[in-house]
Amino acid sequence: MNEYFLTMPHDSETEPTMASMQESDPDALAAVIAAVEEFNTALKESGVWRYAGGLHPPSTAKTVDASSGDVRVLDEPFVQAPAYVGGFWVIEAPDEATAIEWAARASRAVQSPVEVRALQ
Repeated sequence: MNEYFLTMPHDSETEPTMASMQESDPDALAAVIAAVEEFNTALKESGVWRYAGGLHPPSTAKTVDASSGDVRVLDEPFVQAPAYVGGFWVIEAPDEATAIEWAARASRAVQSPVEVRALQ
């Protein structure tokens, strides 16, 4: 079995937060939350679930650089980009095709593209 990292992007311009999500259409938000819970339950029941989580937006990131010997802590993300990883799942699947099937289900649940990458 291989482990796969399924990631869900967010637009850096809008940088959704828990507070801004509360301002969205409550019915639409409830539907997405219910769909994600259903997806997570399916992952767990199938035995492929390893771990999942949501990430705070890049504006909260700290970049730590000790490569020169001195420790520098920067109040910014490591990479500036038009989109960022907002949430993820780590699953175990026999092959990439199976991971893609799970990613398709995740994409339907979150109403967003989902990237699939194998862990080394």
